Amino acid sequence: MYVQRPIAILDSGVGGLTVVKEVMRQLPLERIIYFGDTARTPYGPRPAAEVQQFTREIVDYLIQFNPKMIVIACNTATAVALDLIRDCCEVPVIGVIYPGARAAIGLTQSGQVGVIGTEGTIQSGAYEQALKRLNPHIHVLSQACPAFVPLVEQGNFRSSETLAAVEQSLRTLKQGQIDSLILGCTHYPFLTETIAEVMGPDVRLISSADETAREISTILQTQGMLASQNIVPIHQFCCSGEAQMFKTIAQQWLNEEIVQTPVVWHVPKIGTLPKIG
Repeated sequence: MYVQRPIAILDSGVGGLTVVKEVMRQLPLERIIYFGDTARTPYGPRPAAEVQQFTREIVDYLIQFNPKMIVIACNTATAVALDLIRDCCEVPVIGVIYPGARAAIGLTQSGQVGVIGTEGTIQSGAYEQALKRLNPHIHVLSQACPAFVPLVEQGNFRSSETLAAVEQSLRTLKQGQIDSLILGCTHYPFLTETIAEVMGPDVRLISSADETAREISTILQTQGMLASQNIVPIHQFCCSGEAQMFKTIAQQWLNEEIVQTPVVWHVPKIGTLPKIG
């Protein structure tokens, strides 16, 4: 049946697992096919055309699983490839930028919103455009944080090195008057504790991953696409690079969400990459 088909979620690496965790929590009957392009992460510094190519290759791979929805759980790919993927897919395709922007508009009291993301996401201006479409009077202060994704991909979430990198990256934002900060990369929720410590209690953090999971739930419900059978799903996790680090981070992050749920791990060939493992 259509509603029993999986949700396909893709990211440049492990960041999209933050979306996966929320989907598992909110929609425990839904089957997930996840692809993390760990061999080619990070996407942020790459040219837009290259990110579009990589995203298309991953989608071409995921289509074989006959998904009912495709989620681009990567802000950089959302910024430059969302429309391209929507044009070539017959199923709903959603990204992570508009859900985060809508949440920020609803939460800010001062109208001063900060956005942190990869170089590609910030240079695209995608969040600022989305925020100003929703509220033309909003003031947006953006900051690229290229040091964050490598830390997360290495599993380095809480350390003196991480704290120093976050303090250095957010120094300019701390001098602003923002009351809300969009974590405009799905890797960044792994660093929530450190980011919150640096920004202080007066700045509310908004996870684009959490908001995207809510969007997925809403779309599936309104379109009658929710899984209808009370069967424990078997999830599949794929990565393009070194498998053990990916698996370790996934198991650590998802924790209880996969203790009772069968999981299959893959390291498939994609694009021009050689098969690993």
